[in-house]
Amino acid sequence: MSLPVVAIIGRPNVGKSSLFNWLAGKMISIVEPTPGVTRDRVSTIIEKDGKYFELVDTGGYGIVDADHLESHVHGQIQRAIDSADLVLFVVDVREGIMSLDRIIAWLLRKHNLKVVGVANKADVASKFPEAGEFGQLGFGEFMCISAKNNVNKEELLNAILDRVKNLESTKPVEPVMKIAIVGKRNAGKSSIVNAMVDDTRVIVSEKPGTTRDAIDIRFEKDGKTIVVIDTPGVKKKGKLADNIEFYSFVRATSSVRRADVVLLMIDATTPVSVPDKKLAQAIAEENRACIIVVNKWDLAKDVADTSQYEDYLTKLLPGLSHAPIAFTTANKGKNVKSVLDLAAELFKQATTWIPTAKLNKAFEVIKETQPGGAKLGRPKIYYATQVAINPVTILMFVNKPNLFDESYRRFVVGQLSELLPVAEVPIKLFVRSHRASDPMPEPVKKPQGKGKHRPPRKR
Repeated sequence: MSLPVVAIIGRPNVGKSSLFNWLAGKMISIVEPTPGVTRDRVSTIIEKDGKYFELVDTGGYGIVDADHLESHVHGQIQRAIDSADLVLFVVDVREGIMSLDRIIAWLLRKHNLKVVGVANKADVASKFPEAGEFGQLGFGEFMCISAKNNVNKEELLNAILDRVKNLESTKPVEPVMKIAIVGKRNAGKSSIVNAMVDDTRVIVSEKPGTTRDAIDIRFEKDGKTIVVIDTPGVKKKGKLADNIEFYSFVRATSSVRRADVVLLMIDATTPVSVPDKKLAQAIAEENRACIIVVNKWDLAKDVADTSQYEDYLTKLLPGLSHAPIAFTTANKGKNVKSVLDLAAELFKQATTWIPTAKLNKAFEVIKETQPGGAKLGRPKIYYATQVAINPVTILMFVNKPNLFDESYRRFVVGQLSELLPVAEVPIKLFVRSHRASDPMPEPVKKPQGKGKHRPPRKR
């Protein structure tokens, strides 16, 4: 992908993330009055009139961070500057020129960058003349905008496109797969992202809660575009101390819904916890293909072997019994590339269309091995057809839908996993009476617990 890169730079709390979300037309970056909420580079692709550019949000330059991550934040800002074709230099028209604004202006001149000056928080026209003083910074007239009150959005977008009009700006290639990485705090999510993309793309720190936004990162593998979504670490709901943690939790769980494959990161050095179980439940409920990634294995391999740990996870995370398990040391890049290959394999399984003849041949085998009937009668499956992918969704036409209780559905899923090439991904079942006059029932919930014929999980 070759797109112009437009980076938003400014001191803390001038409204950079609000501007980013405003131009994107959706809530991506966390917006809070607390300075320093954004730490990593957060990016999205903007389209206007058939032209495209990548917009990058950054942390506030000169941040005083409560977790002492100032150098990391400044490093991410520097990387954004290094890759930028254009910078939106954001200031606060209400506060006028501050010392940090002058430092940022010096930094941008040093790198000889194209700059559009943006005076934010100009909520009413009477504020516009106050932007005149920013001409002292050496970038000409600053454009007055208000991300909050939707002032001059079209004008700003036109100014951006005019400054990058000589650069290639074709529609980006759609990603073949989206991978969300979720887990509790400090499980190694950002480390595995950086290992996947071969870049220090997100901040890695031993301090829990470093990542706060859900960050989409595009990269190429084997000539194909992949998006990996780094998400904030999740903690117990009862301990969500502020809005930042609340929004982080929402972003982590919503990333599961839009992913093709989810990597559930487990910290091998700590017991499986409530956040781990909550995330596993969310993944199961959304019927997402999943790899359980046991990270920091180099620190735990002398305590238990992989088989013992697999049994441990099976007991504690029964809803993901189909999911393969990978053991990694992400900060050293160990086994990370094989996890990417495994994700591609799961995506292939989850998007498999099974020919109707092959599917019904499997159901013929199931009929021969099905358990005996109950007092209300024997469950009968007349035929089945696949109606959707990702998740693999199968509609069964049966004699009496009420006979297909949880245990019987678990039996069917287990058999299908053994007979069809979808052993490691969720299978979603619908049941419907074979009589056309009978109403369509609600979809069958994904069976919990381990399927009877699941294959070995370790990878």
